[in-house]
Amino acid sequence: MVEPQLAGNVGAAARAMKTMGLVNLHLVRPRQFPHADATARAAGADDILEQARVHESLAQALAGMGFVAGLSARSRHLSCPAEYPRPAMDTLALESTRHPVALLFGRERTGLTNEELDCCHRLIHIPADPGYASLNVAAAIQVICYELRWQLVQDQTPPQPSETWPTATADQMEQFYAHLEKVLGRIDFLRQDNPRALMRRLRVFYNRARPDYNEMQILRGILAHVEKGLDGRLKSPAAADRE
Repeated sequence: MVEPQLAGNVGAAARAMKTMGLVNLHLVRPRQFPHADATARAAGADDILEQARVHESLAQALAGMGFVAGLSARSRHLSCPAEYPRPAMDTLALESTRHPVALLFGRERTGLTNEELDCCHRLIHIPADPGYASLNVAAAIQVICYELRWQLVQDQTPPQPSETWPTATADQMEQFYAHLEKVLGRIDFLRQDNPRALMRRLRVFYNRARPDYNEMQILRGILAHVEKGLDGRLKSPAAADRE
C-alpha cells in the first residue's frame, strides 16, 4: 500500500489478507501506523499488522520482486498491459513460481501516480460500474485477495455438509407420489375432471428439487400427520394438557 492516509484502511487490508491466506503486508510512508484504528479494523488480524514492513520509498518496498502488478481505476497512456482481476491472477500465480511477486495499491483518493505505475509489469482493473467506480482501497484489496485465493483453490473440493443423506431413490419417490395423491384426493385438492394434471406438475417440481432420503421421510411424515387429522386421531391441545 502506497501512502495510505487512513489507519482504518490499513487494518481492513490486513483483515482482507488474512481471510484469504495472505500475510506479507508492505506499507510505503503510511500516514498513520501503527494506530489504534488499524488494530480495530483488523478485527483479529493483528499478526498481519505486527509483521507489516514500513518503507520510506516504493523502490525499497519492491526490492527483490520479479513481477509487480498495480491496481488502477483509470486507463493510462503509454502504460503496461491491463487485465481484469481473474485473468491477471493466472499470470500472477505463474510468475510466483519463478520469483517473488507484488500487488501494488495506491492512495485512497488519487491511487498510483504514473511514475509508480511505471514500476509495474501489469495493470489490474476492477470492472466496477462506470457510473460509480469509487471503490474503497480496502475493498479493492479484498476483491484482489479473493481472486488470488480462488486461483489457488479452484481445483479443491469446497467444504461439504457434515450430515449428508443419499438422494431418494426412484421407488421411494413413487411411494411418495402415491401417498401425496391419496392425501390430496382426501382433502379435495385435486381437480375432479383432471386429477393427473396437478400430479404431473408436482412430479416435475419434486423431481427438480431431488429430495434426499431424510427430506423424503419428513414429507411422508407430514402426509401421515394430515391423515391422522382427517381420521380424527390427532389429540387436541386440551387433551394433551390433561394427560
